[in-house]
Amino acid sequence: MAALPAPATTPKKIKKLSPGELMIAWGDGHETRIAAPVLRRECPCAQCKDEMTGVRLILPMHVPDSLEFRRIELVGQYALQFEWTDAHRTGIFSFEYLRSLCPCEACEKIRSGAQ
Repeated sequence: MAALPAPATTPKKIKKLSPGELMIAWGDGHETRIAAPVLRRECPCAQCKDEMTGVRLILPMHVPDSLEFRRIELVGQYALQFEWTDAHRTGIFSFEYLRSLCPCEACEKIRSGAQ
């Protein structure tokens, strides 16, 4: 995915909508709603993704659909760190990465090149 302009990756509001859903309102007016299990399956830490090959070490079947956020913390001015109910908490999700994970139809079209 090509680099997005700064407003597209600058959150204006971050809100936990429920124990299992996060909402981010971005500076460009877009809104991302994403479930805790989806984020957990995409965790970028070295325990979940091989640093050299990029191969996923945690498989989707290892993350239950019932997984929830235990804690959400801001990391500097560039990322979020999550602690899930499975006690995992080592991944740091940059705002750019979080925007790239947006599951909405418009973002999916951009990722697939179907604009």
